[in-house]
Amino acid sequence: MPIVTLYYDDLENLTGAKKESIIEQIPMIGSDIERVEEDHIDIEFFPNRPDLYSVEGVARAMRNFMEINLAPKKYTVTQPDTDMHITLTGEIANVRPCIACAVIRNLNFTPHSIESLMNLQESLHLSIGRNRKKASIGVHDLSKITQPLTYTTVSSDFAFIPLDFDKPMSVHEILEKHPKGVKFAHLLKHTHNYPLIQDANHNVLSFPPIINSELTRVTAGTTELFVEVTGLDSSCVNHALNIVVTALAERDIVMEGVTVNNETSTAVTPDLTCTGRILQTGEASKLLGIPLSGSDCTHALNRMGFNTTVNGDEITVEIPPYRSDILHTYDLIEDIAIGYGYKNFPAQLPGTATIGARHESSVVKDILSEIMIGLGYLEVMPFTLTNEITHFNWMQRTPTDDVVYVENPISRGYTLLRTTLLHGLLKILAANKHHELPQKIFEVGDVVKNNKNALHLALVSIHPKANYTEAKSLVDAIMREQGQYYTVAESNDAAFIPNRCADIYVQNKKVGITGEIHPQVIQNFGLENPIIAVEIEIR
Repeated sequence: MPIVTLYYDDLENLTGAKKESIIEQIPMIGSDIERVEEDHIDIEFFPNRPDLYSVEGVARAMRNFMEINLAPKKYTVTQPDTDMHITLTGEIANVRPCIACAVIRNLNFTPHSIESLMNLQESLHLSIGRNRKKASIGVHDLSKITQPLTYTTVSSDFAFIPLDFDKPMSVHEILEKHPKGVKFAHLLKHTHNYPLIQDANHNVLSFPPIINSELTRVTAGTTELFVEVTGLDSSCVNHALNIVVTALAERDIVMEGVTVNNETSTAVTPDLTCTGRILQTGEASKLLGIPLSGSDCTHALNRMGFNTTVNGDEITVEIPPYRSDILHTYDLIEDIAIGYGYKNFPAQLPGTATIGARHESSVVKDILSEIMIGLGYLEVMPFTLTNEITHFNWMQRTPTDDVVYVENPISRGYTLLRTTLLHGLLKILAANKHHELPQKIFEVGDVVKNNKNALHLALVSIHPKANYTEAKSLVDAIMREQGQYYTVAESNDAAFIPNRCADIYVQNKKVGITGEIHPQVIQNFGLENPIIAVEIEIR
């Protein structure tokens, strides 16, 4: 989920409230405060509210929620100039057919507002845009552009100067050598015609969804923007554009439309008209389990940024153009609950009484924990998320194809779900190497392989005399206590010293490994003494 940085001076300016009041109430709209710093606060918002991925969007929501201004803001789009249009040509309809654009004037950029715009762009790429596949956003300095524009296709030998470079590169070179090209080349692997946005002088604005041109780079001195969103899904494209331009509109800009011409139709974007939905008060009361009047529902919806009209038990709700998350009446009822305030729901016991029982996996974990504690080991709980360097490289193991990767990691340290436990135990030893030896720790925890959980037991022991005999005796004790018969065979696991380790088999199935950790692995984790380790798949 995206982390949004909110600078206090900017947030207070846009909201009209003190930071203390905002910080106190902002979790109530569906967010988690990550950290509070001297000049800013970092907040994590849920993926269903992409309109909150900027300080402008947060300020707009908080003005409504804190009842500073209950009237949702209306946005005005000036009709486009005669020359301000973009025409779709070439094979673009078969490559990346959807585009929506806007012109923004009267900008007065500050360091905070530029950062907010760039962060919003990237957050929307990951969320609505599905990592640029369904939609990608380009922001350009309008003063560098000669109207009208063309959205077309070119061959792979077409060249221009991409962002952050100082010499022309062909499209083929960009896809092979430019960092963004390498990262997103897979999005265009199905075509030999590549999308491009050009102005009237054939200067390149953008090579979507890969990279913008250096020519139209946005700087602190930029006062006019051309914003374009291209993609495969018109709904995603228009929602992304609406979120960007309405966020910019919180800073008193002038917004102009752009005429988009294709072979079959002409449209002016952005379209910031509200959509309507009918809600029954009784349906909201039934679903939320509390009696709600029409005024209760409308007040709650107003606090969430909606205009409403009541007619008996029926409420007509105007959905703002930036609320792409409202797909069903239930979404509005959820917003009624948030606007009404969860703290105002009466506490009551469940209507159905049930008797709980321990899950089988919990029973197994407790038995294993008792065994290990009896052997003198201390239980630890490392993170389930890890990264490729620690999980594979430091363990001298080759990456496997059963790994589940995190799609949009917020940190390079947590990019995948672990498939083994030992690296996590070695990290804990590394963090505690200032303590006296021996150190003996274990974990009974889940790993994830091929999208399925498995329960493992792992242990490590570090001290100057750690050896294979000790490791083998531990396996004997663990298996005996479980009533399991096992055998061992030679292992070739690179994390262990050759000929001082063994694979563990139960009923001719490999279930684990035991032995002495390889000296290079020990050094990789910054440790200095011999280590023995055991890892066994339990179920």
